[in-house]
Amino acid sequence: MGKDTGFMEYKRLEESHSPVAERVKNYREFIIGLNEADAKIQSARCMDCGTPFCNSGCPVNNIIPDFNDLVYKADWKNAWAVLDSTNNFPEFTGRICPAPCEAACTLNINDDPVGIKSIERAIIDRAWVEGWVVPRPAKIRTGKRVAVVGSGPAGMAAAQQLARAGHDVTLFEKNDAIGGLLRYGIPDFKMEKSHIDRRVEQMLAEGVVFRTGVMVGALPEGSKVINWATEVIAPAQLKAEFDAVLLTGGAEQSRDLPVPGRELEGIHFAMEFLPPQNKVNAGDKVRDQLRADGKHVVIIGGGDTGSDCVGTCNRHGAKSVTQFELLPMPPEREDKPLVWPYWPIKLRTSSSHKEGCEREFAIATKEFIPGEGKNKSIVAALKSVRVEWQEGRMVEIPGTEKIMPADLVLLAMGFVSPVTTVLDAFGVARDARGNARATTDASGGYKTNIDKVFAAGDMRRGQSLVVWAIREGRQAARAVDEYLMGESVLPR
Repeated sequence: MGKDTGFMEYKRLEESHSPVAERVKNYREFIIGLNEADAKIQSARCMDCGTPFCNSGCPVNNIIPDFNDLVYKADWKNAWAVLDSTNNFPEFTGRICPAPCEAACTLNINDDPVGIKSIERAIIDRAWVEGWVVPRPAKIRTGKRVAVVGSGPAGMAAAQQLARAGHDVTLFEKNDAIGGLLRYGIPDFKMEKSHIDRRVEQMLAEGVVFRTGVMVGALPEGSKVINWATEVIAPAQLKAEFDAVLLTGGAEQSRDLPVPGRELEGIHFAMEFLPPQNKVNAGDKVRDQLRADGKHVVIIGGGDTGSDCVGTCNRHGAKSVTQFELLPMPPEREDKPLVWPYWPIKLRTSSSHKEGCEREFAIATKEFIPGEGKNKSIVAALKSVRVEWQEGRMVEIPGTEKIMPADLVLLAMGFVSPVTTVLDAFGVARDARGNARATTDASGGYKTNIDKVFAAGDMRRGQSLVVWAIREGRQAARAVDEYLMGESVLPR
């Protein structure tokens, strides 16, 4: 590596950020990326460790030691070329990926890991500034037509790879803009949507055709999944018009909480709350947008989606924000000898939590309580109870019931599956969790049980990370290319 003893000489450098009082007044990104000097110091900490576990810890298998070394040597253009060879959209992962590569870093055994994510972001941000990111249209067209259904990171990655292989690719999206949950799930203060827009421009120049506002199949009656489609296409039409169809929709069926009072007004899934805010940020007029202004908000679910709700509620001006987590509070530091190089269980405090939030662990919701008089159809409070876990079972602790005010309740308990009616309309078999059944091995190649229909991303694996979506989109693109051409030069 560039500096053999860098990991002993330098401490981990964190990206700086705008102060809380300033950033909660707007929805702009507030993380300030590393400058060139700081990136050089951070990359100098990368060890010549022999077996770089970070590579396998990263789902897209980024060649991390190599781009770290190139940043240390100030060879930024080649650092970008190395990063670009494995990751279509490092500006996405460099902002919202939880960085499993850092958990797997060899230095993480007994020290703070290398700040790989911050280096990745520094590389791609510089690449855009320098003009290195340009369209790469195929020199030879195959004449084969591929439909990609779902424009999240899996669909975008697959569409880009297939277009570069020379196929005619059409990317379908039921909502009015490309990006899937990147566009309408991730708040702007974590990732501004201009990053998606410039990738769309690149892909347009590479020949990808985008069709927004198109629902392929149908949603179940009464579904709460966001759907701004103005046109519907039957799966049979896609199978007739295209040589291959790749399903890359999200796992959009939210997990519900069937307790007394669930029918009250003011109780919503997180994905009813977050997407309209992003439309407002984009300048659209949205009717009946959910607001947290002046309200006591309870967010049920302790994961990233719940954290995104916390940050949004703080920007609305909520009176109070409380986040519930069913599991006990994890330790502040993981047991590294036990879990390294795998993803550790430890307390994670997000930037949104630091902006203001009460966090309650080992707590369950027993009942939603309505208001009085004319407000009897609206939630006003909830009854909670402390719980403990015994032999894997949740047990309520007697005498710990509590009633707390709740004018707005957001359910952020994760997602159970993709929309089953879409899979059923194609005739695609589902696994025990409701996901599209398709293997990822070289012989199975993301194929479903239906001829020329493939599935990847959350549609196949269930709720997951953006970096896993990109990996599956890339691998599925190779599988589709092999199916169409008998062989493929695309990376797996």
